[in-house]
Amino acid sequence: MDWPASEPIISARLLLEPLSVEHALSMVEVLAEPSLYDYTGGNAPSLELLADRYAAQTVGHSDDGSQWWLNWVVIQRDAGKPVGFVQATVEYDSGRLVADIAWLISPRWQGQGIASEATRAMAAWLRLNGVNHFTAHIHPDHQASMRVARNQVLYATSSKKDGETRWESQ
Repeated sequence: MDWPASEPIISARLLLEPLSVEHALSMVEVLAEPSLYDYTGGNAPSLELLADRYAAQTVGHSDDGSQWWLNWVVIQRDAGKPVGFVQATVEYDSGRLVADIAWLISPRWQGQGIASEATRAMAAWLRLNGVNHFTAHIHPDHQASMRVARNQVLYATSSKKDGETRWESQ
C-alpha cells in the first residue's frame, strides 16, 4: 500500500507540523516534565534518544509496509512553540483502515482542550485519507486522556493491553 505523506494541518489554535528529526531539540524540553510518564512509565528522553526515535518514526512505515506511521508536532500558533504531539499508526484490519491514535501535551498547556483539538484535526485528516475507524489505549486511571477519547467519540472496551484499556470508534 502506498500511504500518503503527512501534511501540515491547521486548526483554530494549532499547527500540526509533520515530525522531523529537527524537532528533537525543541521537543526535548516539552517532554522533560516527569509527570508526563505517570501513566505510561519511562522517563524523559535525552536529545540523542529523541533524535534517534524521530529518525525511526519519520521513515513513515514499518519495514514490511503493513503499517503507516504518522507523527505531528503540535504547535500553539499564538505562542509559536511546540506543546506536544499527536500520532497515528494506520493498518488494515479485517479489510478496513484502522488508526491507533495517541496524544501528549506538555503539562504547562494541559487543561485548555489542546489535546482534543489536535486529535480532532488529525482524525479529520486521516478520514480524508480513507481511515474511518480509530482506537486508542489509555491507562484506566488517566482521566484527562479518557476525556480526550470521549471528545473523539471513542468508547472504552473490555479489551486490555499492557494494563491499558482499548478505546475505539463505533
